[in-house]
Order: sequence, then structure tokens, then C-alpha cells
Amino acid sequence: MFRVALLALATYLVTCLAPNDPALAQSRPEGRSAAATDENSIKLRMNQWTVGLAAGLPDGGFVRFASEMARTMDDGDNMRLIPMVTRGTTTNIADLLYLRGVDVAITYADAFDFYSKQAGLSNINDRVRYIMQFFISDIHIYARDEFKSLADLKGQKVAVGTSGVAAALTGPLIFKRLGIDIQPVPVGGPVALEQLHKGQVAAMVYVAAKPSELFTGMKPEAGFHFVPVPYTKEFSDFYYPSTLKAEDYPTFLPPGTSVDTIAVPSVLAVYNWKPGTDRADRVNRFVETLFSNFARLQKPPFHPKWKDISLAAAVPGWKRYPYADEMLERLKEAAAGAGPNPAGDSTVEYQRFQAFLAAQGQVPVSDAKKQELYRQFRQWSSSHQPAK
Repeated sequence: MFRVALLALATYLVTCLAPNDPALAQSRPEGRSAAATDENSIKLRMNQWTVGLAAGLPDGGFVRFASEMARTMDDGDNMRLIPMVTRGTTTNIADLLYLRGVDVAITYADAFDFYSKQAGLSNINDRVRYIMQFFISDIHIYARDEFKSLADLKGQKVAVGTSGVAAALTGPLIFKRLGIDIQPVPVGGPVALEQLHKGQVAAMVYVAAKPSELFTGMKPEAGFHFVPVPYTKEFSDFYYPSTLKAEDYPTFLPPGTSVDTIAVPSVLAVYNWKPGTDRADRVNRFVETLFSNFARLQKPPFHPKWKDISLAAAVPGWKRYPYADEMLERLKEAAAGAGPNPAGDSTVEYQRFQAFLAAQGQVPVSDAKKQELYRQFRQWSSSHQPAK
């Protein structure tokens, strides 16, 4: 009897409290629909001009530079750069090709060797392009004194770095191209140095811009030296000739001496999207914003190595992303020969103007010419704003 009474009370309450007005009854679903519409608009707005950058390992140097780019390029909903910690610069091309949300990546130029030859992507040069050359990193091969040349390391254990770091790709590649078989050991950095000093490996490969903190921060021990890496035809595709000089490593090399080596450029890479697509528009806006803020990145408080980057520098073995090429050509036409700020302007347009000047090192011309060039530049800039 109690259960029957309780059921009757529940039925009565539901009947009394239910809205009699059909419009009122439908107001809640409509409210939910409106909220969902608002959220969809927010979602579209936040994602439209957001770019994902595959930067590298958390302890790698590129993460800092990616973070500085994100800080400098942030423009609310108009441009947002999200740096991503990844498995390493050598695998960032795979992320660029296959991982959702990755639009731009930092990698090394010789990564093309792996993807074209070992991974079988013969069209990689058309699918992936570069926006600009990033930093140039020198190959350091540090070995026991008994190993005077690369050929002496045949059959020896050589520390080539852990998976994802540049040395893990470049180290074995150098020896392979020269026909020298080594036993690669997947350790790097301080661990590799320790194993080298203990005699567990014959040499180590380290890839970094000189002077590398790994070596400048240590006291050299007797019985070890940098092994020369001659620049030969085997390295003419992705590499540059370079030297490790006494001024780079004064505690390792006698004054006035140097050791030949090769250097590999790092690359700000992008997928070569078809013009007119949403992804291409997003990358184009990224290029616009980066070039606009490049002059700021070359000043404190940002890393001083930004000053070593030239927007116009070519990357051996790679093709430039067409829109980046277009930007450089138009900036070159507008800024050729200009020097100091001709209009006292501190706007984004002038920062872009200055970015090109910093990259090209143009010689100033007459004040009248500067004014005219900058006027032309601003006219071009105002007519080439990315669509919102």
C-alpha cells in the first residue's frame, strides 16, 4: 500500500511541475543548442589559425627556440603557435607527414637521406619543403688518441647518441657514406663521454653548433682529441665544410690550430600543401607572422643564436616552400638598399622590413630612396594581409 501511494505522489509531482507552455517546454533544448553553437564557433575560431610545431626532445636546444617563436608570434586568434615536445628532430619529418596537428617541424637537412633511401619516400623532396634554414650544427668526433682518422675507427664501438638526436642519424650516415663499418652504440652526451674515458667506446659523435657546451663545460683529459672529418664529394649534398678552431675550444686545441669537419644545417620544414587549401592558408599565415617578427627574435631577451640565422639562406638538397620564396622576393624588391627606419615607424610592417634587412645586410642608400622603398613596402604589406 505504501508503494502504491509513493508511486501516485511521484506521478502527481511530475504532472504538476511539467511546463504546460509548449514554448517553455522547448526552451531548454534550444538553450543547449545555442550553447553548442557558441562552443562550435569558439572551436573553429581557436583552431583556424593555430599551428603545431614539432620541436624535438624536451632537453634538446630547439625547444627553447620554438618557445621563443611562440611568444613572439602570438596574435590571439589571428595566430597561435604551439611548440610540441617530440621524439626528436630526426623523427619530426614523420610527424610532419603523418601526425595530426603538426604543420611545421624542425629537423636536420640530412634527414632526407633516411626518408628517401631507407624509408623509400622517393618524392620526399616534393612533399616536404623548407621555410628557412635554422642553425648550422658542426660534427664533433671525439676519440682516443690512437684513432687518428675516421678509417682508424673501422670495426670500433662508436657512441652515436640516443634515438631522436641528430648524432644518431648523422653519425652512422657519415661512416656509411665513407664505407667504414663501425659498431654504433646508442648513448650520447655526458654518458658517451664517460664511456669514452673508461675505454668502453673508441669515439663519440656529437652534433651541435660550435662552441658546444658539452665540451666548453668540461676539462679535457690527456689522450683524447677531435678526429678530422674531411669535406669530400660524399658530403656535397646536405653538408657544408667547417672547422673546429682554437678560439672555439681553447682548452682542447693549441692557439692558431683547427680541425677540419663538416656541418649540417637544421631546417624549419613544412608540408608542401596545395595552394588554396585551409592547411596552406594556415602555413602561409605562419610564414607571414614569422617574417614579421624575425627582427624581434634577433634582439634581447631572445637567444643570441637568432642573429646567426639568415632568412634568405638556402638549404642544400632542399626546395624552399613557394610562399616563403614569394615573401623573400617581394621583401627584397621593397627593401633593397634601405637602411635605418625611414619613417620612425615601430609597427609590425617595419619589423618585417627590418627582418629582411637583417637577413640580407643591405647597404643604406639616400634618405629619399629609403622613404620611397618603405612606402612601397607598406603598400605591398597592406594589400597582402592574410584573410581572417
